Amino acid sequence: MVKLSSLGDVLHNLPIVWDIRARLPHAHIDWVVEEGYVHLLKPLLSRDGFKGIDRIIPFGLRRWKKSLFSLNSWKQFFAFKDELQEVSYDVIIETQGLLKSALVCALAKKSADVIVAGLANATEFSGYEPISRAFYNQLVQVPFHCHAVDRSRYVTCSALDWELIDRAEKAQFYPITYLESIGAQPVATLEKPYILFFHSTARAAKRWDNINWIFLGKKLSSLGYQIVLPWGSADEKAISEELAMQISGSLVPNAFSIEEAFSVIANSVLVVGVDTGLTHLSAVLNKPTVEIYCDSPRWKTEGYWSEKIRNVGDIQNPPTTEEVTKAALDLLA
Repeated sequence: MVKLSSLGDVLHNLPIVWDIRARLPHAHIDWVVEEGYVHLLKPLLSRDGFKGIDRIIPFGLRRWKKSLFSLNSWKQFFAFKDELQEVSYDVIIETQGLLKSALVCALAKKSADVIVAGLANATEFSGYEPISRAFYNQLVQVPFHCHAVDRSRYVTCSALDWELIDRAEKAQFYPITYLESIGAQPVATLEKPYILFFHSTARAAKRWDNINWIFLGKKLSSLGYQIVLPWGSADEKAISEELAMQISGSLVPNAFSIEEAFSVIANSVLVVGVDTGLTHLSAVLNKPTVEIYCDSPRWKTEGYWSEKIRNVGDIQNPPTTEEVTKAALDLLA
């Protein structure tokens, strides 16, 4: 399996591990992923009593590109290539459709009748590089409007010659035992009950206006919840601090890693966030989650697999404060 990045894309690719295991319980499954997202896959590593991913193969392209002429970078690249080629693959499932992910397929060691399946076309609002098609021997046509989870299932089912797995078969992400274990790990710097506001994202147009966050924060704070305002950059921290000044009792925490985000999210009572990776992480962890869409299509990534998820807004149609507040209160009831 090749899905390198980013956070949300990797998460929405997880269900095909479960799909494959349900039908091929003894298969050997490896996954090549950008090294920054390895932690997203670790809970699915095979172990006693559980079969999931057998090998996670980290790919350091982002770091290597920063020092392209460094001897050490090239040593690490060839070490990656050696690790990738320890196994000869019968099936390669490439669900990203970019040149960098297609090149991983080219580097992999293959059996004589290998199937290398990848996207034949782009879906709307998704990254896609047509040159990637040259590296597949099975091109998979997907609908122009296709949810990220469904898109991965199209490619997988074509590669393995199965009937399409539709939403009648619930998408699974992490083992229940894992979800229970992280929910039992208190976060030292946070006191329950707290609500997370993931207000920032890479593209400014996808943000919900600050005045809306302040309205919502004041409402939820008045009900006895502490509002926690995470951040991932200096600009995002400044926004968190601006919001905190106007929401009584709110907290701007220290920066935390993806690994730490699991327990921070698992111990919250609610997550409200825009269309960004950490909001999607909350949804796949089966936490009460309000997903806010302002300038991205809801059909592409909305959480549909749990009654604990509310999706509000849509592309160029941000939700009102009343819609988001109602969704939040429904989940807190």
